[in-house]
Amino acid sequence: MDGTPRAAREELDRLGRSLREQMVALITDLTTRVHLRRLSLDEPKAADLGGPPSHRYSTVYQGDRPAGATAAGTASRAAFQLRAAGWDVTVSEEHDDGRLWTVVLAHRDGNEIRVLTSEDTPAVAFRGRTPALALGPPERAGEAEPVRTPATVTPGHVLCYECDGLGRCPGCGGRGWVPGRNRPRSRCGECATTKVCPICRGRGELAVSGLSPYQRGYYPGLDQR
Repeated sequence: MDGTPRAAREELDRLGRSLREQMVALITDLTTRVHLRRLSLDEPKAADLGGPPSHRYSTVYQGDRPAGATAAGTASRAAFQLRAAGWDVTVSEEHDDGRLWTVVLAHRDGNEIRVLTSEDTPAVAFRGRTPALALGPPERAGEAEPVRTPATVTPGHVLCYECDGLGRCPGCGGRGWVPGRNRPRSRCGECATTKVCPICRGRGELAVSGLSPYQRGYYPGLDQR
């Protein structure tokens, strides 16, 4: 990579394609009733809203393991597949919301994939992200505080999965524009230049009672209903 914004974008796109290809292979192998439309990696999102305009691709997907497949077997299969593809893999256990989760964590070329399974639920959660790359020169940015944090989230709510409580559009970092392929800046289609998060509309949080089944997939610690 020659260090220019165009080269950085091309490298980020390459990493995004590689990440999605591996996640598609995992999801197809480990879950049933696969809906790959949910696995969106259309545009990179701002990774550091307080510094240079760094961006990364990231995505979350949740499916169900086949009937008869155990969480331990699913985790073992995921780890085997990732190691065979050249990923560095570690397997650990985490307690969250009263459940014990097996976490398969894999890294390759700066990309990261997490696969979470639990014997208490058939759900298998997949999370992937590329490294953050600077797509342009440093830019002065405001130091606005998040709208919500884990300590200030309203009871009965969760931090917005899209902006993680910032309230600003994660696609453009609250600027209303994104680095363009053939020009320095392009209109941010994610927020339509409103600059606020299109999911929580700037609130930074979402009511648990109002989450759709698809949105609940972003919060594997919530009770499955």
